[in-house]
Amino acid sequence: MNFIETIAALEALYTAPNPKSLTKVVSHFTPNYRSWVEASRFVILSTVGPEGTDASPRGDDGPVVKIADEKTVLIPDWQGNNRLDSLHNIVRDPRVSLMFMVPGSDNVVRINGSAKLTADESVVAQFDKSGLRPRSVIVVTIEEMYFQCAKALMRSRLWSSSQDAKSVPTAGQFLMEQATIEDAISYDEGYASYAKEKMW
Repeated sequence: MNFIETIAALEALYTAPNPKSLTKVVSHFTPNYRSWVEASRFVILSTVGPEGTDASPRGDDGPVVKIADEKTVLIPDWQGNNRLDSLHNIVRDPRVSLMFMVPGSDNVVRINGSAKLTADESVVAQFDKSGLRPRSVIVVTIEEMYFQCAKALMRSRLWSSSQDAKSVPTAGQFLMEQATIEDAISYDEGYASYAKEKMW
């Protein structure tokens, strides 16, 4: 197998980018980008650190981020598995990328920028849910923001696929494969109740 090892060799395979793919990039929220991001309840957070890269799904029952100003978004770190992979990376390397999705839309909005963590009470309190609060909040400064063309989601038919979820392994089966639990069925059946108590 031959590998592409230079930028010149790579670019020789492709035509010039569509000018619209360059002019669509903004460095701050516009009214339309604000509206789109505020409608999103799901984002993928990508980070990089000494051990490598990490991509983490983040979701909420309302807007997944809070827009603090035209250059800043706040992401609450709600309860998870406490591996803290993304947070470890941010402390050591601030570079982040965000991919926002809205069910039914084939577009994806992307943000590239830098992030810091805060546990300041004045920030954490903004995400209070009946007395429950995140341990920390990710503060992302926008460097560039743009929408991704819809072809990837159109090709995959992400929102209209007829694939049966029962045809893929469950979380319990993944754990059984590593011999960390004995009964996948009881794990999977009990997870919804378990997660309900630890959602926030």
